Amino acid sequence: MTPEFVIDTAREGIATILLVAAPVLATGLAVGLMVSIFQATTQIQEPTLAFVPKIAAVLLSIYIFGSWILSMVMNFTINLWANLGVPF
Repeated sequence: MTPEFVIDTAREGIATILLVAAPVLATGLAVGLMVSIFQATTQIQEPTLAFVPKIAAVLLSIYIFGSWILSMVMNFTINLWANLGVPF
């Protein structure tokens, strides 16, 4: 195992993590921003109003992007095992 292999594998792992997390985090961010704007304009400061829509949106995004996320993680794992020489 060379240092270049380790660095390339770490870089690919970080890229995979960012790609996998991006849809879920972006959905939570967008819904959180919309709820915050709604709370600021109506002056409703109910804490559950901030959490419930974000949780629902994140669960919906996991449902929508779940198969894509799973395929990305599986491809990374299969490539990693193949490069390490592990039979699968």
